[in-house]
Amino acid sequence: MEIIVPIVTGALTIMIPILFASAGGLFSALSGTLNIALEGLLLIGAFVSLSVFYFTGNVTASVTAAALASTAFSALHAFTVFKLRANVFITGLAVNLLSSGLCIVISDKLFNTRGVVTARNIQGLGGFYLFFALLLIFIIWLVINKTAFGYRLRACDKNSEALFSLGIDPQSYKITALLISGFLCGIGGSFLSLNLGVFVPGMSAGKGWIALAVIFLGARKPQGILGAAFVFALAESFSNYAQGFFRIPADFILAFPYLCTLIVMISMSVISNFSENQQKLARRTGF
Repeated sequence: MEIIVPIVTGALTIMIPILFASAGGLFSALSGTLNIALEGLLLIGAFVSLSVFYFTGNVTASVTAAALASTAFSALHAFTVFKLRANVFITGLAVNLLSSGLCIVISDKLFNTRGVVTARNIQGLGGFYLFFALLLIFIIWLVINKTAFGYRLRACDKNSEALFSLGIDPQSYKITALLISGFLCGIGGSFLSLNLGVFVPGMSAGKGWIALAVIFLGARKPQGILGAAFVFALAESFSNYAQGFFRIPADFILAFPYLCTLIVMISMSVISNFSENQQKLARRTGF
């Protein structure tokens, strides 16, 4: 029990930014647009939130600014993809690179440092963010499965012709999905920096990329990404805790969460292919 409690507690903390990023990325994935800019959007949210908190000391203003800043980057991403017809993957990578460099440049101008920016940390944020994230998952489930917006969003991927026949432009839903991705990533990024009271360049540390994996591990369903995010966070929390207890090279321990993700993805692929083959066999044989 002494080991389990800190591991689970750490997992819940690690899960929060991943859950926000994957929840945002879920909207764009359902619309048929894979948003690989989640990493950069998290980083922008982290930097802007701490910067605003440094000058204002207001948590609400900090989180709001982070969400708006990441949404603005998503709007730039959407404009480049849908109006300028740029490749969505190249544009997503550009957002990731731009956010990383821009944070350092602005940090140098505002705080006279290209490294760590510190402010006082805020106690009790983890519980608030976790409650909000869980509530958000339920709201997203309702929106996707019980509203006209959700039905149309899912139709953008495979039934866009049906939307056109109704006089609905699927592109508007794709753009909206990207903006939602940015908004939620901004909130997730704000937790990264406000919870610690510090901004470190690159502090998103691959969580945006993990969020992409979580979306597909969770079968592109809200309840699925909740479970997948917790599993990965639990693996990372265990690896952090294990570094001081096992005589195993640190590189192997740090790679443990990614190894778990890879194993789960391969397993799901095998199970999915087996299920499809069984269905095809059943249709052929009539059983």
